Amino acid sequence: MNREHISGIAHADHPIKSPLDDDSVRRLLERGLPRGDERVLDLGCGTAEWLLRALTVHPELHAEGVDVSEDALAQAHETAVRLGVRDRLVLHRQEAADFASAQPFDLVLSVGSTHAFGGLLPTLAGAAKHLAPGGRVLIGEGFWDRSPSPEAVELFGEQADLATTVEQVVADGWTPVHGHVSTRRELDDYEWACWGSLASWALDRPADPDGAHVLATATARRTEWLRTYRDTWGFVSLVLRRTSG
Repeated sequence: MNREHISGIAHADHPIKSPLDDDSVRRLLERGLPRGDERVLDLGCGTAEWLLRALTVHPELHAEGVDVSEDALAQAHETAVRLGVRDRLVLHRQEAADFASAQPFDLVLSVGSTHAFGGLLPTLAGAAKHLAPGGRVLIGEGFWDRSPSPEAVELFGEQADLATTVEQVVADGWTPVHGHVSTRRELDDYEWACWGSLASWALDRPADPDGAHVLATATARRTEWLRTYRDTWGFVSLVLRRTSG
């Protein structure tokens, strides 16, 4: 079973693929969409959960999503049809960093997808190319809440603490107009949901040839979380505007 299929199973009960609960997602979208008739772009949209929620709430909204996963985009298409918003959603299968559009967007999202651009600041540079004057960027990124172990750094790569992360964004020409630091409950709920969904899938299919591998993956990832990064890793979501221009 490939990583994409495993990820799909893991997020079955937590379709927002970041440690954010439904209220936090709603509030962040409210701050990013003050009018409700914006053009929205999600770079690395996956199953387009953010866009689908925004489209459902705002009937005058139009959205586009970019992702490399054929399966994720197919799921996004099916869900959009079911919700009755497919006519206002355009999906592109390609690398987020290579996406180009003739029209700018009022809100550009990249939550938990900065790896597609090679980091936080390159992601902001990529988002800026698509941003309309006065537009906003909604970005989500990990940070070190406490000094990490070498094993945690090996797992997540080099990251800053929260204050330094925000300072880097400001120095790059952005001003936070809203932010949310995921709570301990959100962080824990996300991890329990992911590895619990994987484990349940395997236990419900004892004869499946992939069952043992999926269960072992769930066990290893849960242990990795509890032993390696639970006490040190955090996640921040920022709504940003250009400081000038």
